[in-house]
Amino acid sequence: PLQKKRRAATARRQHLKSAMLQLAVSEIEKETAAKEVEKQNYLAEHCPPLSLPGSMQELQELCKKLHAKIDSVDEERYDTEVKLQKTTKELEDLNQKLFDLRGKFKRPPLRRVRMSADAMLRALLGSKHKVNMDLRANLKQVKKEDTEKEKDLRDVGDWRKNIEEKSGMEGRKKMFEAGE
Repeated sequence: PLQKKRRAATARRQHLKSAMLQLAVSEIEKETAAKEVEKQNYLAEHCPPLSLPGSMQELQELCKKLHAKIDSVDEERYDTEVKLQKTTKELEDLNQKLFDLRGKFKRPPLRRVRMSADAMLRALLGSKHKVNMDLRANLKQVKKEDTEKEKDLRDVGDWRKNIEEKSGMEGRKKMFEAGE
């Protein structure tokens, strides 16, 4: 039963596809026929049938008229092309403005690059880069002053010795005497 449903669905899909293709072909044929009729009407309207005169003089005049028409048509064609190029350029500019206003543009994928501050400044500023970004070189040298705690710690020395001195009655006696 499931395979029958699948076959029926596939057959229906193929039938619809072929029907759509036949419809599209007939529409294309109608369109080409309509274009051909339109072309014939345009030519009949704008290009009257050519009647060749018998004498040489009349023939030369006809040629001059045709050349004048060709020149005017060429000028029209050139003007139309220039207008088309101008409008195309305006359209592109407007599209670009619209694109910029929306602010939605595809950002390129960025890679992380390890770069020192000096290299970054050199890349941004080029040869103008004179500043050295080695911050430690610009620091002042400061001498460490001995604080009282550090002196006490130095005087104390080994802690085991200190503990032995203060242990027992002698240590208490020393602490008592020191307190006075």
